[in-house]
Amino acid sequence: MAREFFLAAHGREPIDARELTGQIAKESRPRTQTVAGYDLTFSPVKSVSTLWAVADAALAAVIEQAHQSAVKDALTFIEDHALFTRTGPQGIRQVNVRGLVATAFTHRDSRSGDPDLHTHVAVANKVQTLDGRWLSIDGRVLFKANVAASETYNTALEQHLRDSLGVRFAERPGTDPAKRPIREIVGVDPRLNQRWSTRRAHINSRRSELAIQFQHDHGRPPTPVEALHLAHQATLETRDPKHEPRSLAEQRATWLNEAAAVLGSSEAVGSMVQTALAPTTGPKSTVDAAWVSQTASHVLAVMEASRPTWQMWHVRAEAQRQVRAADISAGQTEALVELLVDEVLHSRSVSLAPPDEGIDEPEPLRRVDGSSVYTVAGADLYTSQRIVDAERRLLAWAGRRGGASVEQTAVDLALLEMAANGTVLDAGQASLVRQMCTSGARVQLAIAPAGAGKTTAMRALTLAWTEDGGQVLGLAPSAAAAAVLGEHTGIRADTLAKLTWSLRHGDLPDWRQRSARRP
Repeated sequence: MAREFFLAAHGREPIDARELTGQIAKESRPRTQTVAGYDLTFSPVKSVSTLWAVADAALAAVIEQAHQSAVKDALTFIEDHALFTRTGPQGIRQVNVRGLVATAFTHRDSRSGDPDLHTHVAVANKVQTLDGRWLSIDGRVLFKANVAASETYNTALEQHLRDSLGVRFAERPGTDPAKRPIREIVGVDPRLNQRWSTRRAHINSRRSELAIQFQHDHGRPPTPVEALHLAHQATLETRDPKHEPRSLAEQRATWLNEAAAVLGSSEAVGSMVQTALAPTTGPKSTVDAAWVSQTASHVLAVMEASRPTWQMWHVRAEAQRQVRAADISAGQTEALVELLVDEVLHSRSVSLAPPDEGIDEPEPLRRVDGSSVYTVAGADLYTSQRIVDAERRLLAWAGRRGGASVEQTAVDLALLEMAANGTVLDAGQASLVRQMCTSGARVQLAIAPAGAGKTTAMRALTLAWTEDGGQVLGLAPSAAAAAVLGEHTGIRADTLAKLTWSLRHGDLPDWRQRSARRP
């Protein structure tokens, strides 16, 4: 492939291996794009905007001030942990800078006219090094810190509102278990939140339509990356033109009328506000050594359930989510988050960083925190001993042979039957089927891009295996994927989560019990 690229670029064959490897390095280099700046958007959960929209002017001002304070806390986190620039040949050194150059624009509503208090922070892509030079932001770290900054804002907003108004937050009832729980202000009527989420409803509706069309066109559900693209497409396609400007007084009058129509009267709206400001006291958690230990174990469990390796940013974001329910003030949050991050990374995780080479850089080659300028902040990878042990078990099983296999003639007949029914497998698919059916390996992987025909190959494999007297079971990470797998292969398919739940609770489905009795 590199030779083809070289020929297309230069109109001749490469002279030697050096030219060819140079072309490989050029084509393999990640594509970069220079940007003038970054748009950081901070938006509270819907109940905050709802309460702000129907409260009197003095109360609304307190809510808006809490929002602005939370934005400031998030920007301070970015400046302290995620703001760097690069110097030296090819930007090899990552160095500290003085701070952000940015301006903030606070908007009051969405394109649909619903109350939507949010702030856009336009960040200039120029920062000043400690020695006075103006250079571009190292976007790698800013991108990695994106979720952690968002969670910093969410936690700070809850605490500022709790400290200033006494409101209480709780997880929204009926939250999808596959998604992270969303915390809303207790006492704010969910009907108003839903009424003023028309923009989100339009996006979700269009995204569902695009996902159905995608599955119809490709015969499979979209991958996570493809789903993100579909969500972006849905956002753009449902984007209404901006409405005519309205004064704050006009907006608030409209929102109060809409709220009264939803709740029944203006008195009901006032009663809801008073209920939100005087919530019943919920259970308070005492932050002590036991709480820190228990919470650190929970954070580690979340990491293990969602990814094989993690970085400081992932742990910090989850630590922020956990401290929201703790009975502490906004000024204590950062210290508690740092304590949890340190406990999870350095006491409960396994570092995958390369061993220390024993090089002691002089002071000019160290950042403010003492780390080397030749390292990338927050880039160290971690895992857990449980994941390491699980991978070792998988590797041990992958090396075992002597498992069930299928006669070569059965494979040939299955491929011929597929071809007779109008589905001819290419060389790669046929090779996959033959190797999986005849190798006798206990664990085998079939890795290929989405749309490469893995499911079609699995249909041929299923045909060969069952014709030779074997049994095939399908397991998938989601119910949608299991349904597609079962539909295209004709086998019984279920989710991995259901199987693991059944194994833990001793409630095995019929197909699992039958397979357990077979050799």
